[in-house]
Amino acid sequence: MIQFIEPMAATKDSSPDTRKTPAKGRRKSELFPLWEHPSGRWCKKVAQKVWYFGKIGGEAEKQKALEKWLDQKDDILAGRNPRARSGALLLGDPPHDPDSAVGLVNRFLSSKQALLETGEITVRTFHDYKRTCQTLVDVLGWSQRVDALTPEDFERLRSHLAKSRGHVALGNEINKTKIILKYAADNRLIPLAIAYGQSFKRPSRKALRLERIKRGPRIFEAPEIKRMLDKASSALKAMVLLGINAGLGQSDLAQLPQSAVDLKSGWLNYPRPKTGIERRCWLWPETCAALQAALVKRPLPADAADADLCFITKRGSRWSRVNEKGTVVCAISQEFKKLMDSLEINGHRGFYSLRRGFETIGGNSRDQVAVDHVMGHAPASNDMSAVYRQRIEDDRLMAVAEHVRRWLFPPKKKSR
Repeated sequence: MIQFIEPMAATKDSSPDTRKTPAKGRRKSELFPLWEHPSGRWCKKVAQKVWYFGKIGGEAEKQKALEKWLDQKDDILAGRNPRARSGALLLGDPPHDPDSAVGLVNRFLSSKQALLETGEITVRTFHDYKRTCQTLVDVLGWSQRVDALTPEDFERLRSHLAKSRGHVALGNEINKTKIILKYAADNRLIPLAIAYGQSFKRPSRKALRLERIKRGPRIFEAPEIKRMLDKASSALKAMVLLGINAGLGQSDLAQLPQSAVDLKSGWLNYPRPKTGIERRCWLWPETCAALQAALVKRPLPADAADADLCFITKRGSRWSRVNEKGTVVCAISQEFKKLMDSLEINGHRGFYSLRRGFETIGGNSRDQVAVDHVMGHAPASNDMSAVYRQRIEDDRLMAVAEHVRRWLFPPKKKSR
């Protein structure tokens, strides 16, 4: 069984000990955290209280005492009375038996590994779950009983998450945590569903709105985009136009196949890789010309599987990919940032703001249904009209794209 989550080292001990030398009758090695008590038992002093872990004997008794300390360590250091562990589902796996894989996080990751192998989830999604599992183990401890988690535990976890995340990222992390713990309840690994309390919830809509207001508008204005197009390389110019013309993001562009683009008729038929939702968009003449120029200069791909892609880097790889550690390596974002810096265009904006721009400007065409179709947005769960709607006429899609085009390239006024 693969060991997904690495527990903390068994020899690490954070309890304070101000004595320079042990008292008479006690011995403590550098690698063994327990003391020999005069009563003939292994012990440990934490916060001025002595805890006992079994009688002193041979190596077998010594190992059992160490295992008992490791089982109870998180509770003792947190100031709680140790909880019973017999037969209960723990959050992680013990460091002295790393291949057991009986804890919740490794069971959950094993199920996601199976979905990854069948292509039902992406490498990035799997590693996102893995990082959340690691955070759970780091904050709450591998020996924490899942059915004994309390609202106080989740308050502590939320406080830890909020220190390094904005409101949106915090909400996503809370959602992933609940998915992991729901797995335990749905698979009957615990008798009852988890009680999170009132504090462990996503930030309110008000908090999200205030954060958006603080950041300011996250779209590019037409003069800024024109400056980008004048200075960008052939490949990046085509990407920028596809971003504002068709609402494509970095991942969409990195996986865009040539078979999805008909440059003669000017149409893009490209389901979203993230969701598989159908998407169709009319491409401007400027976009078709830029894409044609980029295809002429496209380097040869290093991998035969990428032969049909529209965009290939100078090194022959994809412009955006996920490495073995689950980290996104996006050359599009890097090159776009260099372009913005060279043009001195500032603000909390990146390439994805082009997609936001299409949604914002396209919405002024007063045909939100057509905008959603181009964006590849899933219909609302209670929108029955979206369920019954089978297609959208091309003239509506062209009207939306033309509305955004007139915003970016307004027609010149005729002189009298």
